[in-house]
Amino acid sequence: MAVVYANSLKDTRMTAVITALDAGASTGSPATMEIGNAGFANVLVIINLGFPSFTEAAQTITMAVPRSGTASTTGTAALARLKDHTGTILISGLSVGLSGSDVNLSSLSITATQVVQITSGSIQHG
Repeated sequence: MAVVYANSLKDTRMTAVITALDAGASTGSPATMEIGNAGFANVLVIINLGFPSFTEAAQTITMAVPRSGTASTTGTAALARLKDHTGTILISGLSVGLSGSDVNLSSLSITATQVVQITSGSIQHG
């Protein structure tokens, strides 16, 4: 039988994720999102998150967008991960697409020095 959590507990857990991501923002060290190609062979762009980085409602955290960063490498965006202000990966395996993904961009084809903009991002409690 699958484990089922009460919605109130899911909300608490997702709020804890935001707290962990935003822990360094007050010191000028924001959390970051790295966007990489398939298998994360290369990090294409690192984007600083805002403060607060996300909001929570109904067991889902939604990114404060738009956020952008300048690409360091050329490639096709496929995956994303979130790191706290110390560089520790807190969330990985996020899907990247044009719509309907965890992280949505205006284009998946990224060229070095291009400004990459996140158009939307959300993560649901599993």
